[in-house]
Amino acid sequence: QVQLVESGGGLVQAGGSLRLSCAASGIIKSINVMSWYRQAPGKQRELVAFISSSSTTTYADSVKGRFTISRDNAKNTVYLEMYSLKPEDTAVYFCGAGWGMNPVYWGRGTQVTVSS
Repeated sequence: QVQLVESGGGLVQAGGSLRLSCAASGIIKSINVMSWYRQAPGKQRELVAFISSSSTTTYADSVKGRFTISRDNAKNTVYLEMYSLKPEDTAVYFCGAGWGMNPVYWGRGTQVTVSS
């Protein structure tokens, strides 16, 4: 069993920064892909970024140059550093984990609200 717990969300003004964390527990030795998704009210969940076991990363076009995903395998934790935040970044951010394109495990989400 794998559990993911996100933290670090909150309220920030446009142009500000936040760092999200996702701590994994349970049997996670075989997990090689960690990801961040987000879902805004009235919209479907979308991929924000993912990172492989070799630390190869990819980002959605909307966040390239502003967000950075990283992982600390010793701590079983993945991070999302967000800079130059915009109101359109407002969403619930979810941590995902798996072995390929689609996450198998999900966290409960953490709210990020960016004010104008």
